[in-house]
Amino acid sequence: MALFRTEPPSAQPVTSSDAKAFARIETSDEDDLVATLIAVATEHIEAATGLALLTQKWRLTLDAWPRGGIVEIACSPVQTVDEVQVYDAGGRPSLVDLSSSVLDAKARPARLYLGSPAAPGRMPNGIEIDFTAGFGDTAADVPDALKQAILLHVARMYEFRGAVSAENQPAAIPPGYDRLIAPWRRRSL
Repeated sequence: MALFRTEPPSAQPVTSSDAKAFARIETSDEDDLVATLIAVATEHIEAATGLALLTQKWRLTLDAWPRGGIVEIACSPVQTVDEVQVYDAGGRPSLVDLSSSVLDAKARPARLYLGSPAAPGRMPNGIEIDFTAGFGDTAADVPDALKQAILLHVARMYEFRGAVSAENQPAAIPPGYDRLIAPWRRRSL
């Protein structure tokens, strides 16, 4: 099983001007750094929570259908399942009819039931599920607590800018960050 992004979001969940105002950065000398730190903080929060903050495209690959026929999609919130392909032994794809599929997008992880699709003929990754995930297309769609966590993280990373390069961030997690993202973290037993 593999999960990877095929199309990134078209924007960031917080703007550079919001991050600069929050961190009290008054010049434009380090605008590129601030933009990089926003991207790093966003990637960090998405990895820690399993969320896609803004609308983006993903692909989940499987070797075989799970028992019970319910596919769990670990990237949330799932907006739509766009396409499901199953590859035969010759490597030729065939589309799965999604008209009778059921998507429980409210669950975490999201659950997809497809009925009885054909078994893949090739291994590995004989099944590809393309889907769209994210809270929406704009920063206004992202929950405020998550945006606040990003702003805190950007400000902390900015403090470390002289000691730790942007490529080696995050260097530290700011106080309060974990409490802001706690309701959104993935839980496992």
